[in-house]
Amino acid sequence: MSLSDADIEAIERATLSALAPRLLHEDDGWLIALDDGVTGRANSVTVLRLGERALAAKVTEVEASYRAEGLEPQFRLAERGELDPLRALLLDRGYQRLKPTSVQIADAATVLDRLKDTPGQIDPAPDATWLSVFTGEGFDPKDGASRVRIWSRAQDAAYASVREDGRAMAIGAISFGFGWAGVHGMRTVGARRGEGLARRVLAALAGAALARGVVRVFLQVEHDNPAAWTLYRRAGFLPAWDYAYWRRAD
Repeated sequence: MSLSDADIEAIERATLSALAPRLLHEDDGWLIALDDGVTGRANSVTVLRLGERALAAKVTEVEASYRAEGLEPQFRLAERGELDPLRALLLDRGYQRLKPTSVQIADAATVLDRLKDTPGQIDPAPDATWLSVFTGEGFDPKDGASRVRIWSRAQDAAYASVREDGRAMAIGAISFGFGWAGVHGMRTVGARRGEGLARRVLAALAGAALARGVVRVFLQVEHDNPAAWTLYRRAGFLPAWDYAYWRRAD
């Protein structure tokens, strides 16, 4: 499914609004996000367009800004032909392509209708048990800690969960901005995967979007996550474009 350049930019800006980095500034069509965690979307350069200035100079400036914060520079590039000159430059500088990811979109009403599951609960803020899923058994502790920090900074979001005896078994969040609702942070505790809990979380998030009057929903899923692809396809999500991270080899 194709989107206009304006829609793609709106989704990219909505992503950074939801997964808020510690520092964010814009320069000549590049959104430069710097964060101490390991969440790539909050700690990379999102290139909306090549811009007007010389690419080599811009890359050098970006590299310096990341290293001044003690971070390794990283770029997040849509797999679009107009960005090929930047990809070629990064290859020459020793960067490599990592984590190919699909951005997918759907109509919120379609998602809710297709899932036909009892929705989980929706809360206006993440509580301790919601956050604990990120740091629980089976998840990377650094990634979990990074996401906990990010969600503490999120604005205009709602939080879904499926709980038993007060403890979250599956979670997800939805953010609102730039005309879109963005699904993020979908997680199910290891011992409860395969039971359909993620469908209930996704149904709750779609319902939250409709309650806000937002009908367009997006999410991002890595190519090597077949279970998530299956869930989102059944819920009515369609691929819109791909991106990958570009980072120097360790």
